[in-house]
Amino acid sequence: MEVKILDLTRQYETIREDVERAVCEQMAGGMYIGGQAVADFEQRFAEYIGVKHAVSVNSGTDALVIALRALGIRAGDEVITTPFTFFATAEAIAMVGAVPVFVDVEEDTYNIDPLKIEERITGKTRAILPVHIFGQPADMDKIMEIARQNNLSVIEDACQAAGAAISGVKAGAMGNVGCFSFFPTKNLGAFGDGGMITTNDDSVATICRALKEHGMAQNGAKARYLLDGVEDELEGTVSPDGLYNPYKYYNYLIGYNSRLDALQARVLGIKLKYLDRFNRRRGEIAAFYEKELGHCQGIVTPKVRDGGVSPVWHQYALKCGEKDALGNYLAAQRIGSAAFYPVPLHLQKAFGYLGYRKGDLPAAERLAGQTVCLPIYPELKQEELEYVVSHVRKFAKSQER
Repeated sequence: MEVKILDLTRQYETIREDVERAVCEQMAGGMYIGGQAVADFEQRFAEYIGVKHAVSVNSGTDALVIALRALGIRAGDEVITTPFTFFATAEAIAMVGAVPVFVDVEEDTYNIDPLKIEERITGKTRAILPVHIFGQPADMDKIMEIARQNNLSVIEDACQAAGAAISGVKAGAMGNVGCFSFFPTKNLGAFGDGGMITTNDDSVATICRALKEHGMAQNGAKARYLLDGVEDELEGTVSPDGLYNPYKYYNYLIGYNSRLDALQARVLGIKLKYLDRFNRRRGEIAAFYEKELGHCQGIVTPKVRDGGVSPVWHQYALKCGEKDALGNYLAAQRIGSAAFYPVPLHLQKAFGYLGYRKGDLPAAERLAGQTVCLPIYPELKQEELEYVVSHVRKFAKSQER
């Protein structure tokens, strides 16, 4: 038997008819960038998350960069974040000229440890950027309290956490801004790249909408005023046929070309209807793994933090002291696994200029050397799950002394 770490073709088959109809309608309509499909998906996503605004962008990375800029994070500012995440989290901080300040993580949840945040706050700190790693929300109650006490912004990296919640409040609705990725492997994945910024702040939403499209037109003028206090009068006349907006040729900020394609918006709009169902199935698989593997010697299963936390299990990452050996063994049994993340961010060569050394953030470093992710996509069959756990057990048994 072969069990892939992820098989997107299975999910496609469950929604094939709806997706193909929607995509063909969009292609026939001739609107491929922007338009009603994108606007409709933004509105539906905002309603799903429970926020006033959802601003679609080209990727989760762009969502982070644009969100940071919209909150006024600039060169020399410091942003506190986790070292145990995908590179884009800290890369986005560096891309706006700010300095990533890494704080160690909790070894049981893999999320940033809020008890260690305050000691890293300085006069240059402007924001905290927690990551809801593997689909489990970070301790946002404590993080938001620290932010309020220190007058800091909070940007939620919810790229792996679409649908996750704490006491009914969804990830992306707890901080000042939330950032999502629609990379195909995500719980809510497009057929290509895509991302979203969520916020309840009208001004932040306006700035994000300006930055995603070259800082131009009406949103660009408003954003320049909000960021720099410079007020401008728009010039030009409206095109009689309404097809082209002449204001697009007036630019007020240096922005980006970061737009969600209409075709992707149609695909995501369909998948959004299934998201809760898919996430529930992921939860069932996680519960099965916990039941079957929770007492295996040498294997530590992931723990869910108390306090109304509802994870969405983007990944199921267990800890094993023989990480490489377990991965190799599973591969020999034709079971897919993934080693997230082999190098914590503070030890990445790209961040060598920050001066971190091995041993500085011991929890993150241990996790990097121990975490192995098992298959957890919603379409897995019971016999496949049983095959996976049987071999993890066999490996654990073989390691007993």
